[in-house]
Amino acid sequence: MEPTTLSTDRLVLRPFVPSDEDEVYAAAQDADIQRWTLVPSPYEREHAHAFVNEIVPNGWSEGTAFPFAVHLATDGTLVASVGVHVHGAESYEIGYWAVKEHRGRGYMAEAVLAVARWAFTELGVARLEWRAEVGNTGSRAVAEKAGFRVEGVMRAGIEQRGTARDCWVGALLPSDLGLSSAIPYLPSSAA
Repeated sequence: MEPTTLSTDRLVLRPFVPSDEDEVYAAAQDADIQRWTLVPSPYEREHAHAFVNEIVPNGWSEGTAFPFAVHLATDGTLVASVGVHVHGAESYEIGYWAVKEHRGRGYMAEAVLAVARWAFTELGVARLEWRAEVGNTGSRAVAEKAGFRVEGVMRAGIEQRGTARDCWVGALLPSDLGLSSAIPYLPSSAA
């Protein structure tokens, strides 16, 4: 898949590039990002370098991960990261983190919705999953604000630093955003 740029009223989302290295490194020093996400801890300069120079371009070219740098449209400041990761032929998961100084302003939910719409329309995703370790209330608030329906707790659903942890799991469907699905969906009567 060719790298693409998305925009909202306040944000520009584009694949990370080498010039983002310093901002990625600075953002990932935040204890909450290291605690609740899968970034390495401690987060070293070489991690940021590998992320913007190898991991991001390889994910896009191989069609396995689509990370977006989320910048303010007004001045280009990095405020967040959001990406879609492919797990097998039919499993797509969204993940994100926000720069500490820019939390609580709605940027994350705005970016998640933009990327979800793109995944549904450009990748043909039928179901976009969200997972967060139980207790990560910030991630859950963003997911719910973006329209994800929390479906429950998955035991040992996340592995972080060699430890299996319980996680919340939720999903967003194209129909939740008023979009058509790439494949028909027949919900159970219990849904």
